[in-house]
Amino acid sequence: MRATLRQAARATVHLFLAALMAFGSYIFITVLLITATGSVAVVGIWLLPETVLLIRRIAGAKRQLTASWTGREIPEAYRPITGPVRERLRTAVRDPGTLTDVRWMVAHYAYGWLTVLMLPLWPAGLLVDGVWSGLLGREALVLPLIVRLADLEARWSAALLRPSPKALLARRVEQLTATRADAVAAHGAELRRIERDLHDGAQARLVALSMRIGLARRAYGADPETARKLLADAQDQAEEALTELRHVVRGIHPPILTDRGLVGAVRALAAGSGLRVAVRADDPADGPRAPAAVEAAAYFVIAEALTNAAKYSGSERAEVVLARSRTGLSVRVRDQGCGGADERAGSGLLGMRRRVAALDGTVRVTSPVGGPTVVEVELPCVW
Repeated sequence: MRATLRQAARATVHLFLAALMAFGSYIFITVLLITATGSVAVVGIWLLPETVLLIRRIAGAKRQLTASWTGREIPEAYRPITGPVRERLRTAVRDPGTLTDVRWMVAHYAYGWLTVLMLPLWPAGLLVDGVWSGLLGREALVLPLIVRLADLEARWSAALLRPSPKALLARRVEQLTATRADAVAAHGAELRRIERDLHDGAQARLVALSMRIGLARRAYGADPETARKLLADAQDQAEEALTELRHVVRGIHPPILTDRGLVGAVRALAAGSGLRVAVRADDPADGPRAPAAVEAAAYFVIAEALTNAAKYSGSERAEVVLARSRTGLSVRVRDQGCGGADERAGSGLLGMRRRVAALDGTVRVTSPVGGPTVVEVELPCVW
């Protein structure tokens, strides 16, 4: 009986909030009529975009209310209403989300009154179920109807507020356009970094090496001792140039990924990070490997997160978790530092997001002041 009462009380809260929104929708019809009248008269045509924005806010609140009851998020798919008045009007009228919201609002006028049915159910439920369930120990009969009523209201709202396939496709196109632009920008930045590393590092050392060898050739006949010293210096510079080239190659695609796989590469990365890093990973011996692009993205995300932790967190410990799922690879990096990570401060998080977005993945960073900082990445792939 107590569980039934709790469920009925929770359903009552949901229905009460839904009734308030329905009442607000009834009042909002006045705004719609004013907008329609003004649009017909052309004098108030500028009210239309603002009215559409207001409808979006109301529909968004209803989506949140429905999601809190059902536990399933209802996506939004709107085109941004920006620019001059004519463009705003065109977007407000042609956006498929506008039709979806108006359709829900009109239907809400019809089924919004269902919420008042909970009022007679409570006294009847307390009386009937109090005897039937509380005293006789039978299953409650009336109070569960309040929960079913809330389920019905939420199911109708979810069906009406769900964006149309056309709207979802338009939003997906916009996301892919932005992702492509970020990927191009990240690729350009990576090429510039490689060019800078080659120019300032390996190329400069190779030029110095060539000069040393030339001086050694000239001095070989007259002063062999000086020539030997120059050749020794040239050998040192050749080794430094090789080190620079290895560093550049690791920045493009770490060879250790090819040799040891993602888990082995991450363990080696953790061992050389300067932190005490615990690595937990799903590493089936006979399991398939993720695509090379996915492994490289995961490796660079972990490397960037550990570098940030070593530089800024003030923590000596970190944890890396690699987990396989049916649809992809998840990465989680956690440190016990001071938190407060800011993407605008040049901490590498923006580059991390761009690299992951290029593979249609997601990045979530949680870093409250005082810590801990948690970086969670989802990379879709087929095993």
